[in-house]
Amino acid sequence: MAVIGIESSAHTLGVGVVADGRVLANEMRMYPITDEGIIPSKVADFHVGNVRKAISSALRKARVSLEDIEAVGYTKGPGLGPCLGVGNLAAKSLSMKYGVPLLPVNHAVAHLEIAKHINGFVDPLALYVSGGNSQVIGMEGEPFRHYHIYGETLDIGVGNMLDNFARKAGLVPSWGSTVAKAAEGGRYVQMPYTVKGMDFTFTGLLTNAVAQLNEHSVADVAFSMQETAFSMLCEATERALMLTNKRELIVCGGVAQSKRLREMLLSVCEAHGIRFGFAPNEYNADNGAMIALVAERMLESGQRYAIGDCGINQRYRIDSVRITWR
Repeated sequence: MAVIGIESSAHTLGVGVVADGRVLANEMRMYPITDEGIIPSKVADFHVGNVRKAISSALRKARVSLEDIEAVGYTKGPGLGPCLGVGNLAAKSLSMKYGVPLLPVNHAVAHLEIAKHINGFVDPLALYVSGGNSQVIGMEGEPFRHYHIYGETLDIGVGNMLDNFARKAGLVPSWGSTVAKAAEGGRYVQMPYTVKGMDFTFTGLLTNAVAQLNEHSVADVAFSMQETAFSMLCEATERALMLTNKRELIVCGGVAQSKRLREMLLSVCEAHGIRFGFAPNEYNADNGAMIALVAERMLESGQRYAIGDCGINQRYRIDSVRITWR
């Protein structure tokens, strides 16, 4: 069985091919982000210009043809509407032309599932951290089998905060990894810390960090903001681990590429005898392989959808998805 997956929720266009849980190809085309940030219409145009080439490249790398594909998965959401629409249209075209099932995949589920799959974990708690969202998630069986959100950001995702700070500080490129590099050698200055149970907020921290650039070095502010934000995430995650008694933890999503965040989470896990894991950075970034993997599982568990029911949902919540596979 070979399944193709198309990811287009934001600035990355990804096309992946999997077969029996093995990743055969994982091609990416990334929109070059400048100091203007992400303009959805411009990113969508970029995806339109690259989707055919990305599909062809993924098929060549996987050494399969479109005639070998048994299903097509695509990112239904959450994400940016114009960008999601490009992947949706491409997936529908392939499904209709080759007469194979079309499977709408939740972006957050895909991040969690591929990290879980790579680490061989059975029932982990997950810290999902990305540009658009940040959530503490775990599997629950009622009222149906789904990923329950124990805590989440009440305003912006931690990745959004890091990217916005990078732009305000004049860091190029304006990404979290650039903030991490700028933070090297920094010294801590006091910043607001907001955790409410297992929820957290980042806008106040961002506002304070930008204001502190007038009095402190970029290194000190970047270091302090990063340490504060990651400490908030670790506190909420640790509380969820104690509440659920889960013995495995994964971190996934774009910000899971942060070595510092992984170090801090590992420290939490070691203190409680909990297994800790994460995926290689290739699979923490938005990618098509994770979409293909979940689409394959949906296909094997018997899920089928009419073309007319396969749209996009910019606010597609992970806790609304019925998980039908084990």
